[in-house]
Amino acid sequence: MNAKLFEPLLSEETMYYHYDKLYKNYVNQFQKLVDSNITPLEAVKNISSFPLDKRGNILHNAGGILNHELYFEEIDKNGRHIPSGILIEDIMKKYGSYENFKKEFIKIAKLLVGSGYTFLVLNSQNELDIVNMSNQETPYLYDMIPIMNIDLWEHAYYLDYKNEKNKYIDIFFDLINYDVIDKRYEQAKATQN
Repeated sequence: MNAKLFEPLLSEETMYYHYDKLYKNYVNQFQKLVDSNITPLEAVKNISSFPLDKRGNILHNAGGILNHELYFEEIDKNGRHIPSGILIEDIMKKYGSYENFKKEFIKIAKLLVGSGYTFLVLNSQNELDIVNMSNQETPYLYDMIPIMNIDLWEHAYYLDYKNEKNKYIDIFFDLINYDVIDKRYEQAKATQN
């Protein structure tokens, strides 16, 4: 992980703890819980095949991997900050404008209580939606495909923004790379059709 891709919006120290310590711990814990051939997504989609007493830990660690990978892949302050293609078309249909979408995403993110994520998802009706999820819940549990997210756990912002989580939320759209997000959306739409 090249921490320079995020400065000065997120510091190298924040990214070190977030990626090298926290994310890698989810990977290590998940690998201890399941067979090495099972991916986090497979584990989530087939959670009922695991013993009941292990499901909570499996879901927590699998969600920690999936949610963080989504986040880390999409942030790059040097990336393209405006969506294109079918994503912008569907944003315009649903929200009227890209600015309205941003305002709605930020508003919903600021409503999250405690730790978790705000996601842009493709829901089971093949429509865009913005949802909050607590802790390491993943949209895949609810038949939704995550397109982008903001990590709202304190570890994602506290070293840089202290108790001003809203400042971190406000700068989020200066960090995201729509080259990645547009491709995710196109893939998600292809699987839904």
